[in-house]
Amino acid sequence: MSENKLTRINKFLSEVGYCSRREADKLIDAGRITVNGNIPEMGTKVSSEDEIRVDGKIVGEQKDPPVYLIFHKPVGIVCTTDTRVEKDNIIDYINYPTRIFPIGRLDKASEGLIFLTNDGDIVNKILRARNNHDKEYIVDVDKPIDASFVKRMSDGIPILDTITRKCEVEQLGKKRFKIILTQGLNRQIRRMCEYLDYNVTRLKRVRIMNINLDIPVGKYRAFTTAELKELNSLLEGSSKTFEPESQTGNKPEIRPSGPRRRRRN
Repeated sequence: MSENKLTRINKFLSEVGYCSRREADKLIDAGRITVNGNIPEMGTKVSSEDEIRVDGKIVGEQKDPPVYLIFHKPVGIVCTTDTRVEKDNIIDYINYPTRIFPIGRLDKASEGLIFLTNDGDIVNKILRARNNHDKEYIVDVDKPIDASFVKRMSDGIPILDTITRKCEVEQLGKKRFKIILTQGLNRQIRRMCEYLDYNVTRLKRVRIMNINLDIPVGKYRAFTTAELKELNSLLEGSSKTFEPESQTGNKPEIRPSGPRRRRRN
């Protein structure tokens, strides 16, 4: 970052490898960031000459070499960098020697593949909704599924004031299916299943783009040179500009087409 370059705080924290832009916005909103001793507003721009602190600790230019990890998240681990709030958070669990943060999320009840890095640029390219990067999941539900279930899941389900994008769904067993998504709405698969009156009993992410899950639960490894090269190739045309998911999907009129059940916490 040049001496005179101004950039938004969330982008700055992402570029220096502190956290993702989304996490940075949460820190700003919570008043945990200061710029030259003052609490900034959302969208404030900073330069490398400003003193930026998070929870009182100075954040500077990224000096650590880039880190790209593949992690098999266990059930019960929370994908957050906020180690003050969540005891079972992903950062404390991995205990990596330099600061890293997860790309995207898997909810606490889910397991599977997640990336961790200190490279804010690659985070933003992968997370942008418009980029359509696919993620593959294996899902078990609480009762038998059929061809109608597969078709309805594939064609799109009304959740969160939108219709989910069409996706690939394949039945793998009596109560098991594979689903490949190109979007990441909050608890999307669970909400889709609940709309059709099914409860998810196990959800495992097994692939993100070109990276397949190939390590035991709770373990992590570095990307191979070939994996990182292919991933960067796939990301070449990706936008780094934020575009909310709600603006990228279809939003036709939503008409209930099946039983709906409130999720029990």
